[in-house]
Amino acid sequence: MAPLVRIRRRPPRSNGRATPPSDLVIHGTARLGRRTKDLVRRLGAADIAIIDHADLDRVAAEDLVASGVPVVVNVAPSVTGRYPNAGPLLLTRAGVCLIDAPDAPLFEELREGDPVTILGGEVRRNGTVLASGRVLGAAELSEQLSGHRERVDEALAAFAENTVTRLRGEGELLAGRIELPRVRTAFRDHHVLIVVRGSSYRKDLRALRAYIRDVRPVLVGVDGGADAILEAGLKPNVVLGDMDSASDEALRCGAELVVHAYPDGRAPGCERLERLGLDHQVLRMVGTSQDSAMLLAHEQGAGLIVSVGAQFNLVDFLERSRNGMSSTFLTRLRVGEVLVDAKGVSRLYNPGVTTRQLALFLGAALVLLTIVVMTTPALSDLMDLIWLKLKIILGIQ
Repeated sequence: MAPLVRIRRRPPRSNGRATPPSDLVIHGTARLGRRTKDLVRRLGAADIAIIDHADLDRVAAEDLVASGVPVVVNVAPSVTGRYPNAGPLLLTRAGVCLIDAPDAPLFEELREGDPVTILGGEVRRNGTVLASGRVLGAAELSEQLSGHRERVDEALAAFAENTVTRLRGEGELLAGRIELPRVRTAFRDHHVLIVVRGSSYRKDLRALRAYIRDVRPVLVGVDGGADAILEAGLKPNVVLGDMDSASDEALRCGAELVVHAYPDGRAPGCERLERLGLDHQVLRMVGTSQDSAMLLAHEQGAGLIVSVGAQFNLVDFLERSRNGMSSTFLTRLRVGEVLVDAKGVSRLYNPGVTTRQLALFLGAALVLLTIVVMTTPALSDLMDLIWLKLKIILGIQ
């Protein structure tokens, strides 16, 4: 069993000044992962997370906070200034110590499970300093974020130019006929809920509980979105994607598996499913897995497509390291009016009174009426007379 993290302050300096928060001494177990979305699954409160994640995005930050890890050491710049990313600020505001140590050789020097000590911005093992970084503070990150938001027009211009350039190469494929795999799941005339692990997927799924319960849409998890569906206590009908971020549990849950392949036919996700011994189909298409899921549902005749956690603004796309949104733009044009965002459904859908709620109300009313009759002599006598009359009419002895 791993030792719990121990946090203490260093003794005050000889000048008598108060010790700043960066002087906290934290002992823990090193957990290393160049893919943050994979690393968070094995993090706990006794661990020190070592990541390699330039421009730490909101989803990764939320997952790191949820893991309970007290310290995150990033060997890449958490903020490059390329766009206004709020992930680092979210992390520090949640009380997690974020240390930037760009190009530090921690992935070469440390092994999984090594005991490490964080002292200020230093990472130590057995008293030896392996790397010296900088503790990022909330005030500094907030100021940086405000400045980057003021200059977001530069990122928007570059993003739009790249999108237009890529439209020329991707337009014909997306606008033409798509070769779809033969799936068992029935999409025609059904509502389809496509779940992506975007920044708001947990909130969106909570808001859609009544809609999911009453409408029973087809549930499609895009890679890690399959785990999001399981986390909500549901089961996906289809898991579609590169199969790089869905857990083994999600892949083995019984859902139909569709691997998103590159336009040239390469499908790295097939190798993982073959190792697991799982049957699967392949969908070859340009664009993202999210785009592929929407087009699959649309071409199979879905009556309505509801998107959960999908990227709908510039920052969302930049956080996913997308250089353009040509495929997404064309997908939404093709899908058209059958696509709605989860927030729109949650605001417009009125579940009304369910049968269960009505039964509970009638049961409570009956109990209340019984209590009133039994505690009121006049009503009790009246009920006896009514019952006697009914017995006479019905011939009951």
